[in-house]
Amino acid sequence: MAAQRKAAHRKPKQRLFTGPAARTAATLALAGAATATAFDGAAQAEPQLTPAQVKAKVDRLYHDAEVATEKYNGAKEKAAASEKSLDALRDEAARRTERLNAARNALGSFATAQYRTGGIDPAVRLALSSDPDQYLERAAFEDRAGDRQAGALNGVRRQVNEIAQLRARAENELASLTSRRAELRKQKETVRTKLADAQKLLATLTADQRADYERAADDAHGGAARADRGTYRGAATAAPNARAAQAVAFAFGALGKPYVWGSTGPDSFDCSGLTQAAWRAAGVSLPRTTYSQINAGTRVSRSELTPGDLVFFYSGISHVGMYIGNGQMIHAPRPGAPVRVASVGDMPFAGATRVA
Repeated sequence: MAAQRKAAHRKPKQRLFTGPAARTAATLALAGAATATAFDGAAQAEPQLTPAQVKAKVDRLYHDAEVATEKYNGAKEKAAASEKSLDALRDEAARRTERLNAARNALGSFATAQYRTGGIDPAVRLALSSDPDQYLERAAFEDRAGDRQAGALNGVRRQVNEIAQLRARAENELASLTSRRAELRKQKETVRTKLADAQKLLATLTADQRADYERAADDAHGGAARADRGTYRGAATAAPNARAAQAVAFAFGALGKPYVWGSTGPDSFDCSGLTQAAWRAAGVSLPRTTYSQINAGTRVSRSELTPGDLVFFYSGISHVGMYIGNGQMIHAPRPGAPVRVASVGDMPFAGATRVA
C-alpha cells in the first residue's frame, strides 16, 4: 500500500511532441514569433510624415545647411589667410637665413686670418718689423677692423634671434591653419549631410506633392517667374551712386544662375558669394561671409534702404540679398532655387548695411 501511495504522488512524465504534433507546435511557435516581431517593428517605425511636415523639415534642413555654409565660407577665408601668412613667414625666414649664412662666412674668413697671424705677440711683431711706423698704422687699422667684426658678430646674433622668432611664428600659424582646415572639413560635412537629408525627405513625396513643395518654395522666395531680367531692370537706375548701380547691374546679370554652396561665381553662387561678387564688380572688396558683410559698411534701417544695400535675415545673420528698390531684393535662395528677385519681407529681417 505504501508503495502504491508513493507511486500515486509521483509527477507524471511530460512527453515531447512527435510527428504531426511536433510540426504543428513548431508552426504555431514561429507564427507567434513573427507576430511579436511585427508588433515590435510597428511600435518602432516612425509615423508617416504629412507633406506639410516634410516641407517644414526640409526648410529647416536647408536653413541649417545655409548656416553651415557661411561657417564653411568663414573657415575657408581664414584658412586661406593663414596659408598666405605662413608662406610669407617661411619666405622671410629663408631670406634672412641666406643673409645670416653670408655674415657667418665673412666672420669665418676673418677668424681664419686671425688664426694665421695671431700666434705672434704684437710686441715681437713690432720689434721684428723693418718699418715700425708702417706696423703701427697697420695695427691701428686692425683694431678698427676688429671693432667692425665685433659689430658683425652682434649682427649675426641678432639675426639668429630674429630667425628663431620667425620660425616660432610660422609654427603658430601652421597650428592655426591645421585647426582651420579641420573646421573647414567639419562644416563641409555638415552641409553635405543636411542637404542629403533634405533630399531623402523630398524623395518620400509623390510627384504632385513635390511639385506643390517647389511651387510653395518659389512663392516664398519670390517666384521663378520674377527672374525675368526686364521686370525690375528700372530699379538699377535708382541706385544712389555709380558703384551701387554697378553692383545692382551685376546682380541682375546673375538672375537665373544656380545656387551652389561655397560658390562665388561667375556661373553659380551662394547668397554671400553673390553679394561679394556684385560689389567686387563695382570695385569694392567685401568679406566672404554674411556675418562679416553686415559689418562691412554703414548700418541702415529698413525704411532707409536704397538699391545696392545689403539686406540680412535670421537671428544668426545666415542669409543676405541685395536690395534693388520697391521692397525687392536679388538673392541666391537655396539649392535647387536659382538667383532670383524676392520680397525683403519673405524672411525674418535682421538688418541692412550700405556699402558705398
